[in-house]
Amino acid sequence: MERYEYLAVPAPGKGMKVKGLKTASDRYAHQLTLLLNDLAAEGWEYWRADTLASEERKGLTGTTRVSHELLIFRRLNADALAAQMPQESYDDSQDAPEQAYATTGERTEPQLGSSERYYEDTGPRLSAPSRD
Repeated sequence: MERYEYLAVPAPGKGMKVKGLKTASDRYAHQLTLLLNDLAAEGWEYWRADTLASEERKGLTGTTRVSHELLIFRRLNADALAAQMPQESYDDSQDAPEQAYATTGERTEPQLGSSERYYEDTGPRLSAPSRD
C-alpha cells in the first residue's frame, strides 16, 4: 500500500502582472502555472482543489464563517520511496576489483601523454622574459 504525505496551499488570489499577458484570466493562469511547476520540481503531485469553510474571529466577541480555496498536493513519503527503489546487492560470481588485479599479475598505469603539452603557458606577458 502506497503512503503519501499531503500539502495544502492557498490558491492564488489574483495573477501578477506579466509583460505580454493582457487579461486577468491569463495572468491568473500564469500565476497558477508557476505555483504548480515550483511544487512539481520539489516532487509534489497536484491532486485536487478544495473549498473549505472555517470560523474566524470577527471583532472582539463575534465569529464569522469564511471559505478558503486550497490546492492539495501529494507525494510518496520516504518509506514508500525506499520500497520502490531496486534492491542492489553485490554479485559474488563477479570478481571484485582487488581480485581482478591479483589474477592478472601486473597492473599497468594509464598513459596520459607528454606533460609539456598540459603546462605550456602561451598567455600574454606583463614584462619581457629575462635572457640570462
